[in-house]
Amino acid sequence: MYLNEFDATMKLIQGKWKIYIIYYIHEQDTTRFNQLSRDLPDVSRKTLTLQLRQLERDGLIVRTTTSGYPLKVEYHLTSVGLSMIPVLDTICDWGNDHISADLLAAKLCD
Repeated sequence: MYLNEFDATMKLIQGKWKIYIIYYIHEQDTTRFNQLSRDLPDVSRKTLTLQLRQLERDGLIVRTTTSGYPLKVEYHLTSVGLSMIPVLDTICDWGNDHISADLLAAKLCD
């Protein structure tokens, strides 16, 4: 249960790495766990796993497993996850317009 629609939206993207994960999967279209782990080296594998599971539970990403050896696990955004991209872009635009660039350790979006 959420307090309101704002609370619901914020809880879906709450977490240090969720926005990075959403953007990364969006840019790649589909990605595998190991590639995501290599490209986000500051996030531990445990945290990455936990946040991927939360994003999957919340319907923002889909985890697809193909049979065979080795097992192939891929992640991609759902239509709900894709609909979050313009929201995140708006937040990035606001940050770019109102936060001094020298206060940003990195830029996530352009």
